Amino acid sequence: MKYIVNISRILVGVLFIFSGFIKLNDPLGFSYKLQEYFSQDVLNIPFLEHYALMISVLVVVFEVVLGAFLLIGYKPKFTVWSLLGMIVFFTFLTFYAAYFDKVKDCGCFGDFLKLTPWQSFTKDVVLLFFILILFFGQKHIKPLFSKLPTTVLALLSFIISLWFGYHVLMHLPTIDFRAYKIGANIKEGMSIPEDAAKPIVEYYWKFKVDGEEKIFTTNGSYPSVEGDFIGVDTKVIDEGYHPPIYDFSIENNEGEDFTEQFLSEENLIVVVSYSLEHIEREGALKLRALQKDAIKNNYKIIGLTASGEDAKQRINEAYNIDFEWYLCDEKALKTVVRSNPGILELDKGTVKQKVHWNDIDDLEL
Repeated sequence: MKYIVNISRILVGVLFIFSGFIKLNDPLGFSYKLQEYFSQDVLNIPFLEHYALMISVLVVVFEVVLGAFLLIGYKPKFTVWSLLGMIVFFTFLTFYAAYFDKVKDCGCFGDFLKLTPWQSFTKDVVLLFFILILFFGQKHIKPLFSKLPTTVLALLSFIISLWFGYHVLMHLPTIDFRAYKIGANIKEGMSIPEDAAKPIVEYYWKFKVDGEEKIFTTNGSYPSVEGDFIGVDTKVIDEGYHPPIYDFSIENNEGEDFTEQFLSEENLIVVVSYSLEHIEREGALKLRALQKDAIKNNYKIIGLTASGEDAKQRINEAYNIDFEWYLCDEKALKTVVRSNPGILELDKGTVKQKVHWNDIDDLEL
């Protein structure tokens, strides 16, 4: 039992630290996932959406700290009970999302690794098994060091986790796993290879034949049936290939598409604000100087937002800027850069630089 507990201790501790660190690297991204869980369509607790970022930071810091506590053997009873409570909650959450097909990706490993809802649930069940081993074998969890070094290491794990979470919120994720990372080409990320796998969808056609309801299955074609058509249902068997970028576009208020045009520009500065109504004032105050610097160095500058025309005019007047704002999907903009506003330098669609508004002065134009 002692060896089984120690193996479980290493597996659970390492996985909790790794999973927590991936999310702590991008707490804003995890908060967006929590907002999805809290929405009316999923758990129907929308009032928590306003606290999603705070909950995100607390949860991922706690996750990392518990993993560290387990490995060094700090307060094993508290640690194991906390691990059990956390994994029971996550198991319920992933089962609910999978069974009711509410959330397509649990966000367990951020953008580093995408898991389907049932894969996420299976992962949590396996983790629950190992944590139950730890629960029933608590007496075998011994500290690796004496009391003082163990306490110091436990405190350090908490301080470092908090500092790291604060650092990436004030700047950008240290490691960018998204399709808009520096060096990535947005046009290439939107393209679909000719040999890409196509979606496979089954169609279930319901007809009334000779007074009885019958279902005929096809791959999309209308069946040749002598009877009265009632209805049709579909089921996705295989979703096929999905490009890394599928919801990015640049449009004006009239719906004209400028995506291809701007992704062909050589020197382009893009100011990203998914919501001008919630733009950080300190960041907006820096946009005037950024615009002057961009024009001085022969860059074209545009804005991308999901906000309406009134908000665009209000922001331009309030902060004395006059570059044009174009429309893009809010979810896409939240993925492009974890900052409101955030700044990108594009060269023919390739991301050359990307900074948080706190780091606008670091842009090299």
